[in-house]
Amino acid sequence: MSKKYLEIRNPFNKSVVGNLVVSTGEDVQKAVANAFEAWKEFRYSTPFERKTLLYALAEQIRKNADAMARTVSLEMGKTLREATNEIRRAQNTLKLSADAGMVLHGEVLPCAVAEGSPDKQATITYEPTGVLGAITPFNYPVNLLCHKLGPAIAAGNAVVAKPSPKAPLTADMLCRLAREAGFPPGLFQMVHGGADVAMALAHSPISLLSFTGGPAAGLALKNAAGLVRCLMELGGNDPMVVMPDADLGKAADVVIGHRFEIAGQSCAAVKKLYLHREIREEMLALLEARVANIRTGYPTQMETDMGTVIDEVAAQEVERRVKLAIHDGARLISGGERQAALFQPTLLDCVPPNTDLVKSETFGPVIAIRPFEAIDMVIDEVNESEYGLQAGVFTNDHGLIKRFSRELRVGGVMINEGPDFRAENVPFGGIKSSGLGREGVHVTLREMSETKVVID
Repeated sequence: MSKKYLEIRNPFNKSVVGNLVVSTGEDVQKAVANAFEAWKEFRYSTPFERKTLLYALAEQIRKNADAMARTVSLEMGKTLREATNEIRRAQNTLKLSADAGMVLHGEVLPCAVAEGSPDKQATITYEPTGVLGAITPFNYPVNLLCHKLGPAIAAGNAVVAKPSPKAPLTADMLCRLAREAGFPPGLFQMVHGGADVAMALAHSPISLLSFTGGPAAGLALKNAAGLVRCLMELGGNDPMVVMPDADLGKAADVVIGHRFEIAGQSCAAVKKLYLHREIREEMLALLEARVANIRTGYPTQMETDMGTVIDEVAAQEVERRVKLAIHDGARLISGGERQAALFQPTLLDCVPPNTDLVKSETFGPVIAIRPFEAIDMVIDEVNESEYGLQAGVFTNDHGLIKRFSRELRVGGVMINEGPDFRAENVPFGGIKSSGLGREGVHVTLREMSETKVVID
């Protein structure tokens, strides 16, 4: 049988960046079998040995940081500055995972807690689960993989990863660097391809599945995996609320910085901006001035502030949503134009709630502004969404902070920050269609371990 190849093209100019062999179903099964062979020994490794491996991989990333950042920029359109920051974060993710593995402690509980109970003790420990199937998206091809790889290795597991076919080159580089860092053969492997390869991995005899992507794909993979534990981060349609007492300059900076990072292709970026009518005009002026200063262009040039979306098809979908929103009554303030895969930073005011731009997640550099007066309207609208990842609230009113924190049905509420704020060691994830379980190295270590009870 002749081999099939993935051809990875630069989204800015469509030049070929690289090629990779597409994995077959047999390749996937072989990778999982080899991973289990590696795990049989690695499961008995010590926390110190696991930490040593992860720190060695972080060091390999540091040595190759420039090449990795450039590859990220070329294959998915992220600016070189953004890619460099991702590579820095990936090193931190691995080190934090390694450190967290040093304190994956169990506990001892008394059984005699009720009258007549036997006077015994229960020792609770956390053991490696087995082989993790890790399926990752294109937008953070290195750090999101490290958020799965780091805790998995720190917990004593093996990993078979399948990166997005739209940006697999840097992930493949990470796998090679792991071997150079001293990872045992088979402990961390890579398979490549599209949805069929992802389904083959989900159908294989893995021990747990970690997926980052969309809800429809997540549900299909969960059904394919059966009773295997699934950790899923499935995106969001994230709101940010700005109240009259907020620091408007800071709020504007956060909106622009978070929404137009990687051309709006972050799952927790500000999708819907709720501006109180008392400060709406002032905020619009601040936002418009900042958008005017964003420099778009070739992603690997250091002066570029924002690159392309992942491909022209994605840009066409963003364009469709913007045009539909304008048709439905939104007012275009700036942007709205597309050149191939490059979509200009766009501000839309008074976007109606039932247009696609507000109803569902838009992966592109567009801010949909919703004016409001009543807080109840904001809370009800956010809670009616099928998503529930994170929310940002700008206010210094303690009562409002408590109310938003309690009543918003989301996985995280960021105060005087945007919803896209994330720290590698803090739980991250959502409810409803935004996912199952949490990432963040400490909590993921537990998610990727089996609880064992020994009663004596």
